[in-house]
Order: sequence, then structure tokens, then C-alpha cells
Amino acid sequence: MSTTVKPSGSWRVPQRRLRSLAVASTAATLALGLVACSGGPASTNAVEGGGGKTSIETTLAFTLSSGFDPGNASSAVATAVNQHIFEGLIDLDPVTREPYRALAKEDPVASADGLTYTVAVRDGAKFSDGTPVTAEDVAWSFTRVLKPADPKAPPLMQGFVSFIDSVTAKDATTAEFKLKYPFALFSERISVIKILPKAKTADAAASKAFDTAPIGSGPFKMDSASKESGIKLSKNPNYSGPRPAKVETMTWNTTSEASARVSDLQGGRVQAIESVPYLNVDSLKDKYTVDVKQAFNQVFLMFNSSAAPFNDKRVRQALHYAINKDEVIKTALNGYGTAATSYLDEGNKDYQKAATVYDYNLEKAKSLLQEAGVSNLKFQLDTTDNSAVKDVAPLVIEQWKKIGVTATLNTVPSSAIYGDIVPKDTFRVLMATGDPSVFGVDTDLLMRWFFYGETWPGLRYRWNATDRKAMADLLDKAAQTSDEAARKALWKQALDKVADEVPLYPILHTKVVTAYDPAKLSDFSGAATTGLYFLGSSRKG
Repeated sequence: MSTTVKPSGSWRVPQRRLRSLAVASTAATLALGLVACSGGPASTNAVEGGGGKTSIETTLAFTLSSGFDPGNASSAVATAVNQHIFEGLIDLDPVTREPYRALAKEDPVASADGLTYTVAVRDGAKFSDGTPVTAEDVAWSFTRVLKPADPKAPPLMQGFVSFIDSVTAKDATTAEFKLKYPFALFSERISVIKILPKAKTADAAASKAFDTAPIGSGPFKMDSASKESGIKLSKNPNYSGPRPAKVETMTWNTTSEASARVSDLQGGRVQAIESVPYLNVDSLKDKYTVDVKQAFNQVFLMFNSSAAPFNDKRVRQALHYAINKDEVIKTALNGYGTAATSYLDEGNKDYQKAATVYDYNLEKAKSLLQEAGVSNLKFQLDTTDNSAVKDVAPLVIEQWKKIGVTATLNTVPSSAIYGDIVPKDTFRVLMATGDPSVFGVDTDLLMRWFFYGETWPGLRYRWNATDRKAMADLLDKAAQTSDEAARKALWKQALDKVADEVPLYPILHTKVVTAYDPAKLSDFSGAATTGLYFLGSSRKG
């Protein structure tokens, strides 16, 4: 089955949050290496903006917590920035999730056996520093992810492109891909690898510098950024692609304080904000456009599956059965969420209901704990400081008391969670949010983020080797299956396995709410994922 890639189309489509999967090791580098902009008020990490019709100002819901190297960047802010400053050969529209040609001159061309693809770079493509984009840059951008200098520290994107064996420059402008097996989702999947200049990332020292001062071929270039001060972007004068910048500059303020974001919008300081507090939706509707979209973004529980008693899946299951999800959604999210009936959200085109669904069942929860020989269970519930998690966690802790479980709450930023708390042997249970749909929405990609490779299964929730191998085998087999029905059946097995084992599993899928001023912003729509995206957007009024 081939994927038809559409040329660039209209950005404004009223359809279709990562909480930050922070790469904590880069946090200190960011604090020192990024060029800080002038500070804003105490409630908002803000930069001095105000460019009238030549500028867009916005306030994001997260602070910067990772670098920008697209092979590893996964924080909410960095991934949103990267969508504006980098390009893949093929990119996915952040709103519609449809693939379109970005750096690619034409659609990828497959060989008869589906094991070789060729892709030509569009004519005149240049990086923001004025150097041309070549096929060698394309080959290098994939190779550094597929075969990193340190195999023990694979880039986060590696698992998404494991079907690729090698990428080489066939000539100055044409890259050739050799696949390990035919992969039906090739065209849209290569969007996860952004193309960057080989000359700027050829060794470890250069890559480290690039992580804080990125150069891409996208419509914007990054002028400055810091955790404290936010982001400044400007129009890339060398951009020649299908979605040119329609403003000269962008100012991205950042804050996790919901009230500060709302104040920024109502005070006219910005034209758009993400992660609108659910209680503020109705009050904003009169003057602003409020986009409400069901998202894959999930509030999940993750366990140290190698530590007793959480190495017994019955204990993990019991904690899920003890949660009254409908009550949590109503009370904590004001109704802006959906109880999880699968790892996938019900809005996903490939959604399949899991064989195990954790409906509210206190007796079942108590019975499972009894079967596992566990009583008077006490542990620390670590959580990120995401606003939805901070609202959900206290309610869940109260509900667990009904089955004799006592949890104490420990809330810290994502960078501390994944950099300090989770790696320690003392870690037991985490509640956080996660949304790999920022990279794509097909089942293979979404499953691989949390259940394939080392980062999550091995280092974070410590799933046993047998289960990890079984999951990897299922996903690999599905990826190699050309028949769509057979592939979906294998995905169902994978979805059922994680629903039964619940080493990491959603409690609920949230709805993403974005608000913007239609009198000041044109051709903009909120995305059903983390971040705000202004490709093709312009100012007015």
C-alpha cells in the first residue's frame, strides 16, 4: 500500500500536549548556552515583543526543558519550535496530520520490491545560514539517528525509523533509502527525521553546540531561547518551500501558570494561548475563538515494574480499577476528557477497544490486591507539574483510599521527574501526561514511543525482558505486514497486551483547548496535540 503525499495545502483546517518528555541531560546546557532574551513579569517567562502586524505573540503552557536537536528533542516547547525552523523531506501538518512535501521535490519513489526509495531535494533549498541543502545532508540526518556514535545512547527518534537500513546520497540532490523490509507508512514516517546541516553536526562537540543554536531550512529561524525568557523567532530569508512565513517575527512566552496565560490573552499581550484552563472556556468564548479537540494526550500511570509489589500486574491493575474516571474527568477536567478504553484515543482512525477496559470496580480492585497478597499498600506518587495532572492526582489518591491504599503526593517539574526521580531505585509510581502524537498518529509510531526500545520500557518502567521482546516482535511483525487488515490485527494484540500488563497506561485522554483572537490572527487553528503552530498564519487588525 502506498501513501499519497499531498502538496502543501491550506493551513486553516478546523479539525484535528506532550507534556514534556524532557531530555533532562540538556537542561543545564540550555541554561548556560541559549541566548537569553529580556525577562517579563514574574508570572510569565516572557520576551519583549510587540511587532504589530509584522509579529505574532503567544504564550505556551510549558517552559523549555530540552535542547533543539531534532534527533532527541521531545519537550513540548522544543518540538513546537522545531516544526517552524526545521523541515523533513515529508512533513505532517500539525493540525490536519496529513503528509505534505516539505524538502522533497516530489513524492518518494519506491522500487518494485518496496525495499528502495529515492527522494529528491527541492530546487534551491537552503538552510537559514544560506548554505544549500544537499542529499549528503539528508543522508547524514538519518544516519546519525540510525547509527549514532554512541550505540548505548540511541537518539529518541531511532525507534521510529528502525525499518531503514541505510541512507546514502545518490547524487548531489537525490537521497536513496535502503529498507530492511517493505514499510507501507514510509512516506509519512520519514517526517520524524528533520534535515540538518552535516557541517554543523559532524561530531559530538558540534552537535552539542547545535542543540542550543539550531539551524534548519524551515520558514523561521530561532534567534534566542531560554527556560527563563522564552523564545524569539524570525523569518528565514532563505526559505523557498511551500509554507513561507507571513510575519517577520514571533515571540513565544512560556509559563505553566494557567492564569498568566489567560491574562496575557485578555490583556492583548498575545494573540493565542495553548492549554486554556477548562474553567475559563465559557468566559473566553464571547471575544475569542476557542478550539476544543479530543486528543491522544493522556494522563497515565507508570510503575517501576521490577520493584515489589508493582512487579505483579494484579497490583497495577487494581490501582486502575479503583479509579472512578468519569468522576475524575467531571471534577478535575470539567468534562474535557474521555475515559481510556484503549491505549489509543477513540478519535484515532485506527482505534480499537482493548480486551481489558478498566471500568470503575472497587470489588475487583480489592480482589486483585488480595490475590497478590498485598495489604495496607503505601507508596509515593510522583507527578509532573502539568496542570491536568495536578488536578487529577489528588482525586485519584482519595479514591485509592477506598481500597486501603495510601499514596503521598510529590509534584515536581518534568525535567526532575525523568532526570532524577525515575532513574533511582526508590521510584515506584508516576502520574504524568504523554503525547507522542506530535510526531505522528499511526498506531505503529504511537506504540513505539512508549513500548519499544530502551528509553521507556527498559530505563523508565523496567518492564521484564520477556514482555519487552514480545511487544517488539509484535510491532516489528505488524510493520512488515503489507496487508492492512492483518497489520491491524497485530496492532490489536499489542494494544491488548499493554492493556493487560499496564506498565504504563492511560487513565484518560484529555481534550486540548486553544484560544486565539480572530480579530488579530488569520489562518490559524489549534492542534489536537501539544504546542501552537503558525505555519501560514498572519497578523491582522
